[in-house]
Amino acid sequence: MTSKLVVVGLGYVGLPLVAEAVRAGLPVTGFDITPAVVAGLNGGRSHVDDLSDEEIADLVARGFRATDDVTCIQDADVVVICVPTPLSAEGGPDLAAVEGACRSIGPHLRPGTLVVLESTTYPGTTAEVVRPMLEELSGLGPDRLHVAYSPERIDPGNPRFGLKNTPKVVGADDPVAAERVRDFYAQVVDEVVVTNGTREAESAKLLENTYRHVNIALVNEMARFFHELDIDFWEVIRLASTKPFGFQPFTPGPGVGGHCIPIDPNYLSHRVRTQLGYSFRFVELAQEINSAMPSYVVGRVSELLNDRSQALRGSTVLLLGVTYKPDIADQRESPATDVAKRLLRAGAVVRYHDPYVEDWDVPGTERAVGDLLAEAADADVTVLLQNHSDYDLDALEAGARCLFDTRGRTTGTQAHRL
Repeated sequence: MTSKLVVVGLGYVGLPLVAEAVRAGLPVTGFDITPAVVAGLNGGRSHVDDLSDEEIADLVARGFRATDDVTCIQDADVVVICVPTPLSAEGGPDLAAVEGACRSIGPHLRPGTLVVLESTTYPGTTAEVVRPMLEELSGLGPDRLHVAYSPERIDPGNPRFGLKNTPKVVGADDPVAAERVRDFYAQVVDEVVVTNGTREAESAKLLENTYRHVNIALVNEMARFFHELDIDFWEVIRLASTKPFGFQPFTPGPGVGGHCIPIDPNYLSHRVRTQLGYSFRFVELAQEINSAMPSYVVGRVSELLNDRSQALRGSTVLLLGVTYKPDIADQRESPATDVAKRLLRAGAVVRYHDPYVEDWDVPGTERAVGDLLAEAADADVTVLLQNHSDYDLDALEAGARCLFDTRGRTTGTQAHRL
């Protein structure tokens, strides 16, 4: 059976699903409330890193259409909700977009429709929020409306793993919905992993990112005290990585970025605190350590200047790479923003270079548009915040007046490493 699919939310989560579903031969419509997004996609223009303009144009040529008309839901066999869930002021997930999507689509659902939530959230959201809203708004009971959860596992910029070849976890709270969601995703991805409920599926995503968050915090804290002990921590990581079992390497950096690692563990921490009444200490400590890394980076920059009898105030600091991952344009939650703001407050002149970012929304910074090696030679300190493959690190290490490498990518002896 070929499912008629509507994807609600056409961003970093929704568009990759659209692409794979269209390539699998499914009739796909995309619904988004932002007219500029809809017009851009229908015009063959992409706004996410993992899909080019040419790929979007190909999807349109194959029949994909984007719309801001919610009545498109009426013809759908499957509706997948892929809207953002940022942190609320209280530290939990802000479900405004999820609830807004439910209010929009609920009145237009027909009997037998499968609705899948992919937005990352706390365990219980599908059963306690999404299903009741949809049943009330649609007038359809559990036997006439099928609701499931499947966590998105998109890794922007990953050249090896995409949506199709990453196992797709799915969960539903009744056997009919579980069968429906399994059969749907089997049309799109190589492997579907069925769990016994929505809460387990919701929790799997939180465990994945909490695991990374905690381990990054571990190496970030170790990097700080190994520096004080005058031990090359990057060499320590290399040595430990030679063990063929029982160790997975993580590397320190100027902080954590993106919409997953700095955000998702807090959903679980908030749920534990509000429902069980105690703290998830690992997550809260990891958040404290990782959030302090931009301040630590600025402190190290100040030390490097002090070693040359210079003050941070009035010195020129060149930041290389302001995105949260290498070789993409995505700046969500990038620690570079905090680094720059702290440098500016300390009175530094802050310039930045990034081959993927023309306009950086950090007032007071200046974009370096000249020859990069000349800019690095002129700056008092050059800080590698993101190791884009465009950067010639050997040349930068040789030519910069002072290079501070927060990613451990340099190989010579002239750069200072985190």
